[in-house]
Amino acid sequence: MSLKYSILGLLHYEDMHGYRIKEHIEKNFGHMWSINFGQIYPNLKKLEQEGLVSMGEAVQNGQKGPPKKLYSVTPKGKQEFLTWLEQSPEKSMLLRDPFLMRFVFFGFGDTKIAIGLIDEQIAAYEDQLHHRQQNKKRWQSKDIFVNQVAELGIEMNSMFLTWLKSTRKKLVETIPMDTMNEMDKEASE
Repeated sequence: MSLKYSILGLLHYEDMHGYRIKEHIEKNFGHMWSINFGQIYPNLKKLEQEGLVSMGEAVQNGQKGPPKKLYSVTPKGKQEFLTWLEQSPEKSMLLRDPFLMRFVFFGFGDTKIAIGLIDEQIAAYEDQLHHRQQNKKRWQSKDIFVNQVAELGIEMNSMFLTWLKSTRKKLVETIPMDTMNEMDKEASE
């Protein structure tokens, strides 16, 4: 997924400043794609140089500091976005999750520590699922495509939780009972 076209797509909904674009991508597309903040402004500058977005200043409403730069998609940007939208997408499914990258190598470490990290991930995914379910209600006023992606986020989140809980159960079964009793004791303290 190209950040260029994500920015152009978001600016179809409303004019935004760079921080709001990053926040929107992380909050609403985090299950599909991640970015770092350092990518936003160089891309916005390049889009402006290409004539695909224009920049203005946002009204501050009494806030201190310099005015925020507010970006809008231009007619040229809308046309380029539509051309991209009508092309066939990349064919491979990418799943980028730092936890899964680490998980692959848990066999080289301590299983008890792996279980603790899995517990942390379960808690994080349960929190994310709760937020996605709340956001789905907000998305109902949007088009079917936005709603379906929101539904996909909920389904993927649920699937990961099911998988993590099943994996945790299998790992616990491999640990001797006396070690598990010690772990439970430590967890309750």
